[in-house]
Amino acid sequence: MLIGGSKHNIDTKGRMFFPARFKEDLWEDITICRGVEKCLMLFSPEEWKLFSDRIKSQPFSVSSQLQRYFFSTAAQCSVDSQGRLLLPQPLRDYAGLKKDVWVVGTQNRAEIWDLDEWNRAQDALTNEDVKALMDKIGF
Repeated sequence: MLIGGSKHNIDTKGRMFFPARFKEDLWEDITICRGVEKCLMLFSPEEWKLFSDRIKSQPFSVSSQLQRYFFSTAAQCSVDSQGRLLLPQPLRDYAGLKKDVWVVGTQNRAEIWDLDEWNRAQDALTNEDVKALMDKIGF
C-alpha cells in the first residue's frame, strides 16, 4: 500500500529521487498521467489497468473525454538504477513542477505535487471539509 509523503527535488534534466518505500509497489513500468487536481498520478501496471478499465466501461460520451484527458499525455517510466525517476516535460508543465515537489502515497497510487501547490491544497482542506466528505461516503 502506498502511504506517506516526502519532499524531493527535480534536477535540471527532469529527474527526481523516488521514495524507496514505494519500491515494492511502484518502481518499474510506472504509468504517469495528469491528475484530477494540479498534480501527477502514478500507477503500477495492475492499478493502471483497473483505472483504465473503469474509464473504458463508462458510456462513450463520458469515456472518450476522460480517455483524451488521461491517456493523451500519459507516459510509462521506471526508476533507474540510481533511484531516479524521469518526469516527462509535458507532465511537469501540466503540474507546474519546477524544483521542490511533494510525493505522496494515496493507497493505490502515488501523486507528485509542486510543493507550494501541495501546501495550498492542504491548507484549503479543513476538518469540516473532511467530516463532510466522510459523511458523504457513509462513515
